[in-house]
Amino acid sequence: MASGLSGTERTRHRRLREQGRTDRAALFAVLRAGFVCHLGVVVDGAPMVVPTVYGFDDSFLYFHGSVASRSLAGGRTVCVTVTHVDGLVLARSVFEHGVNYRSAMVYGLPRALSGEAKVEGLRVLTEHAAPGQWDYARRPSRKELAATVIFALSLDEASVKVAEGPPADGDGPDASLGLWAGVVPLEVVSRPPVPDPALPDGLPVPAHIAALFPPGAGREPM
Repeated sequence: MASGLSGTERTRHRRLREQGRTDRAALFAVLRAGFVCHLGVVVDGAPMVVPTVYGFDDSFLYFHGSVASRSLAGGRTVCVTVTHVDGLVLARSVFEHGVNYRSAMVYGLPRALSGEAKVEGLRVLTEHAAPGQWDYARRPSRKELAATVIFALSLDEASVKVAEGPPADGDGPDASLGLWAGVVPLEVVSRPPVPDPALPDGLPVPAHIAALFPPGAGREPM
């Protein structure tokens, strides 16, 4: 497997090239950090963007759909994006304001999975969101599988950009204005698991779910 990302016309970095990343490790890092993607596809001549959950392995992005979804019907080239906002960049001038972010775009023709490949794709998707859940929860029935579509999209054509750091006007004329500038960090924080009210008393949180909320995570500072 090649270690670099593709350099097609759709993935070539044209603007802000210094933010571009060209290795697959950067792509995997962006995909690993989230579990919701946005699927862009043209339906009846008009663009449509649909949020959906995903998982991935070394070669494919797997995403979920319904058999009734027109946007996820096969045979259409798609663009899937994943974006994480890491901070608000507040500069001395409005022009230099921005965000620190990590983003990935994947292009290609998705393939609807069937049989064992479909089950494996659903397993990858489930384990990406909550590692250990596939072996803990009930597996899907034949009826449930028939009502679900799992697509595989090759990671061969992908682009990654990362923006980080302070405002860009610290060494320019606006530095003399005496205005505060900097970054307001943003992050997604997990909270303690909330049990279903229908659970019987005393049923403990499984270890793999408790691991999603490590000690000290998501607590406000004292």
